[in-house]
Amino acid sequence: MPFTIIGGKNIYYEVYGEGEPIIFLNGIMMSTISWAPFIDTFSKDFKLILIDFVDMGQSEKSTCDYPIDYHTETLKDLIKNLGIEKAHILGVSYGGEVALLFALKYSKMIKSLILANTSAYTGDWLKEIGELWDSAASTYNVSVFFNATMPYIYSREFIEENIKWIKSREELFGKYFTKDWYNAFRRLNRSSFNYDVRNEIHKIKVPTMVIGADKDILLPLRLQEFIHEKIENSKMVIIKDSGHASMYEKPYEFASIVMGYIKTYNQQIKII
Repeated sequence: MPFTIIGGKNIYYEVYGEGEPIIFLNGIMMSTISWAPFIDTFSKDFKLILIDFVDMGQSEKSTCDYPIDYHTETLKDLIKNLGIEKAHILGVSYGGEVALLFALKYSKMIKSLILANTSAYTGDWLKEIGELWDSAASTYNVSVFFNATMPYIYSREFIEENIKWIKSREELFGKYFTKDWYNAFRRLNRSSFNYDVRNEIHKIKVPTMVIGADKDILLPLRLQEFIHEKIENSKMVIIKDSGHASMYEKPYEFASIVMGYIKTYNQQIKII
């Protein structure tokens, strides 16, 4: 799969299928490979585009800190480089924050916006967790890092039912989480500390779907409800019995919501 030079950095992306383009934006600990379980499902009907921003996955690492809106320029240039006029933009958590910032700057490049487990700002609660995660990442110890992050990412029920899977991921990641990976994660983490679009979010007019999860500890439902209230004519769906990583805990529900919305976002359904 190809790289492209954007802003002087090697940016990694993948493209699958044909049809209306939909771009998936990663959560803070994700990369293009995180979407592997969804590739076949989405590429049957859409042109699925995955991207690793700077400091994610296979893309080039930064040498300094940056604000989160740095990624909006990367996304804009990728869309232009691919010759796409407009795309559906799906952002999860950190990727949802990038999507909101992108919508405020480049709404003409968006067909629809889908925001999963996303917030319009980084509040004190999230900053405290961010500081905890930064401290854990600074140890370069996978067990310390997993113990500090996993309870916020997955629901208690999911962890209890899938503890062997989670432990296997800890063991796997321990082989790949290098010092460079942890340093990159820390920069991504810090980039959102001053993120806040609460006073501008009402300006977003593109068709928008907001997805929340009722057991999301990291970004509780009230944060998605705020986005839904502020973006005119937006839709909202709540995934039941799921934590922050709703696409992993409830993959069928997640995929159904996303695909259903893309296929109906510009239609009128009247019940007489």
